[in-house]
Amino acid sequence: MDRPLSELEKRLVDGFQHDFPLHPRPFAIIAERLGTDERTVIEALEGLREAGVLGRIGAVVEPHRAGYSTLAAMQVPAPLLPQIANFVSGYPEVTHNYEREHRLNLWFVIAGPSRARVAAVVADIEYRTGLAVLDLPLEEAFHLDLGFRVQWN
Repeated sequence: MDRPLSELEKRLVDGFQHDFPLHPRPFAIIAERLGTDERTVIEALEGLREAGVLGRIGAVVEPHRAGYSTLAAMQVPAPLLPQIANFVSGYPEVTHNYEREHRLNLWFVIAGPSRARVAAVVADIEYRTGLAVLDLPLEEAFHLDLGFRVQWN
């Protein structure tokens, strides 16, 4: 992002990483809490997502309680890494991906409504890229609180 976050953007990022309102119109609830309107909140969040500040906006649910997910990795030739990473990110089931300094250099999470759908995405990625996908299903769950404050005072 080529500009500092506005006060509203900081409050959105800091105030709603936890306890996101479970309501048919959550952004209206957030707007009320922040003293603004629903449209302003939605536009600010869309702007943060488009700028790459936010990767996604959504609930974090205990693994396999609402669907199925897996961690996956690929060994991608370095010159193809940006192209393959963008391709993998194009699947709506891929929540995020990242590069690692390892022979398995592209890691990502796939989440879908069922184990069968996740397996179909893995198979499709392999078919379309010609590269193997290492599927690493969850064996033991750990809870990590991944909140990141943007304001420190």
